[in-house]
Amino acid sequence: MTLVMSACFLLSSCSAEAQLFKKKKKEQPTAPAKEKKNGIKPFSKVITSDATKDEGLFNVYTVDDKMYYEIPDSLFGREMLMVTRIAKTATNIGFGGGKANTQVLRWEKKPKKVLLRVVSHEIYAADSLPIHEAVVNSNLEPILHSFDIEAFGKDSTSVVVQVNDLFEKDVKALGLPEFYRERYKVTTTDRDRTYIESLKSFPLNIEARHVKTYSSRNPPSNESLGSITVEMNNSMVLLPKEPMKRRYFDQRVGWFARGQTDYGLDAQESKTVRYLDRWRLEVKDEDLEKFNRGELVEPKKPIVYYIDRATPVKWRKYIKQGIEDWQVAFEAAGFKNAIIAKDPPSKEEDPEWSPEDVRYSVVRYLASPIPNANGPHVSDPRSGEILESDINWYHNVMTLLKNWFFVQTAAINPDAQKVEFEDEVMGRLIRFVSSHEVGHTLGLPHNMGSSVAYPVDSLRSAAFTQKYGTAPSIMDYARFNYVAQPEDKGVALMPEIGVYDKYAIKWGYMPIPEKSAEDEKEVLDSWIMEHAGDPMYRFGRQQWTVVDPSSQTEDLGDDAVKASDYGIENLKRIVPNLTKWTYEKGEDYEKLEQMYGQVFSQYNRYMGHVSNNIGGVYEHYKSFDQEGPVYTHVPKAHQEKAMDFLHRQLFETPEWMLDKEIVSKIEADGTVERIRRVQTRTLDNLLDFGRLARMIENEALNGSSVYTLEDMMKDLRNGLFSELRRGATIDTYRRNLQRAYVERLGYLLHEEQEQSRRTATPVDVSQSDIRAISRAELNALRSQVSSAINRTGDSMSKYHLRDLRERIDETLNPNR
Repeated sequence: MTLVMSACFLLSSCSAEAQLFKKKKKEQPTAPAKEKKNGIKPFSKVITSDATKDEGLFNVYTVDDKMYYEIPDSLFGREMLMVTRIAKTATNIGFGGGKANTQVLRWEKKPKKVLLRVVSHEIYAADSLPIHEAVVNSNLEPILHSFDIEAFGKDSTSVVVQVNDLFEKDVKALGLPEFYRERYKVTTTDRDRTYIESLKSFPLNIEARHVKTYSSRNPPSNESLGSITVEMNNSMVLLPKEPMKRRYFDQRVGWFARGQTDYGLDAQESKTVRYLDRWRLEVKDEDLEKFNRGELVEPKKPIVYYIDRATPVKWRKYIKQGIEDWQVAFEAAGFKNAIIAKDPPSKEEDPEWSPEDVRYSVVRYLASPIPNANGPHVSDPRSGEILESDINWYHNVMTLLKNWFFVQTAAINPDAQKVEFEDEVMGRLIRFVSSHEVGHTLGLPHNMGSSVAYPVDSLRSAAFTQKYGTAPSIMDYARFNYVAQPEDKGVALMPEIGVYDKYAIKWGYMPIPEKSAEDEKEVLDSWIMEHAGDPMYRFGRQQWTVVDPSSQTEDLGDDAVKASDYGIENLKRIVPNLTKWTYEKGEDYEKLEQMYGQVFSQYNRYMGHVSNNIGGVYEHYKSFDQEGPVYTHVPKAHQEKAMDFLHRQLFETPEWMLDKEIVSKIEADGTVERIRRVQTRTLDNLLDFGRLARMIENEALNGSSVYTLEDMMKDLRNGLFSELRRGATIDTYRRNLQRAYVERLGYLLHEEQEQSRRTATPVDVSQSDIRAISRAELNALRSQVSSAINRTGDSMSKYHLRDLRERIDETLNPNR
């Protein structure tokens, strides 16, 4: 998310502090001056002739190992946003670039000191209202740091302060987050191993890099050192004098947003208002008439992304295409050329150009093994205005793309039937990821409820997919078309900027002239109501633990059972060809092993897509003006179909995955354990405390005509132990699975639910029906096992059943 704003635009006028300056100048010596009696020295005594100067928002001086800010009087009282990130991290502490803290700061000048205060915008009342005084009195701005005034500027319109302690001491707001401090038992900073790496000043921001070494009683790596070293980056960005007009949030349209408690509203309680993070796109005054007639106009200032100079040349055009793919969405909002991709100037053209300058938004290419890309942004907490964004593009995202594209499309797509793709194919994949990440920087979160809008069989239609892609939103994790079968010629394989994306950008960005933020709400609501009930325009939030099965990651289509059956048919086509498609002359079988693992991973995704329908609850956001419930339980017939799928495709040993030719080339052992893991992972997910609690609640609310917990447990037991009725031989894989079932019931019987932020459905297990039905199932199974022992003629099956009976007895009576 990014907005390239000129100095003049952000500061309202081209004041001296917002100009481009020549960098790294040496101060010219001045006539000696006497030291003042109040302890504040003459400028030349502090900033000597040996000082190195970096001009910008504040002038930054380096004198030996001392670092100084020269703060203009005009910037005291102005609000600045401090964004703290871990730039370089110790081993096992995530990866560099992660945001650690965001605060609004204000510099305050006292007679002999400068204070750096933390400003909160979490509570608010307009200064014209009587309650404003009460809000101010209950929101005293804390002092983050205090500085002695070392000198006044030459013209007495600025002050000089030394800032070493701000970055070299343990100012917690600018350093390692509290989460890591607690986890790794951090105590203090080691000043001998803590230092400022660099301070760079730009017209609208100052970038500070400092290396911090913390004493740690539980370091994540290099334990013998008893310490953690990280490099922090602090971006201090001048906020606009005039905040942008807000646009208020509505949960029916997915958007990154922020909240503020407004005590000035005409309401009988304090109320939190939420407003969008978005770029300041405005119509030029001379184009307003054209815009009102419905003509496309160019914005006053477009969104511009620069491509990092470090980006390999052959990939640059694809990243640019991904950026400018969003132009069609902004056209729906009334703008043309609203988002543009550019190459940065060369070092010869502009030696001062830097991706750290907040005026420039950059797709930064990082030589890292991390298989990922992300799109963070910096926004004004007062209005939600996005000021700048840098998309982090890690080199190994291409590995991720290759793996996904191979395992999801190789069955029907010759372009994916190899370990190294043609540049044009990889370029198209890069363009897809570029578009997705740019969507985040524009304000759009993941829309995991998008792909369910399409009937599964429509994904097999060339005409449909060529028009609509694989989902209405590129912000879904609807990767590549695993549904299409070999006979479905000409189908599209990936999403594009879709119907939902155009709708969301219009909703967030189309100007509504001559209306206040409050008055806009009626218009915005009417735009939503135009498409109410149409799944193409639905937003479904991302879930850490899935409750709503229609809003999942990596899935396609409106029927997870049908889509997953198609997907498995394609995996069955891939496995026999894996050796041929991963062949590299003279190489070992590493790629074969890797892609065989990808097959298991994709297969496991299908199991999750389907199992989450059992005990699932759909979530469709609505306002009071819309009829019908927000939450509805998945119909009984669909839950039964999901259970049947799990027995067919997973719990009955998937023999097609046991390819002896592949196994003999990649491992000495592990096949049995691999099957056990994928089966027990789904079994444990199915027998989850939260899922069982939702099934109990469904019956309590809607009666016994629903798919009850008792129904599910009976169906599960009968399928997992189908051999008992027939006296059939129980093979190794099924024996492992049956033991896992008994073990999981024991877990339900004796353990408590773990509580975390990802706990979707909390339940007091000891007072619910979960343990009663678990005990009943174990007793029923014990009877079946006892009866089956003498029914089987296979000795290993007999041993297994006797052991199973003992396990059940121990579970039911642990203290016997």
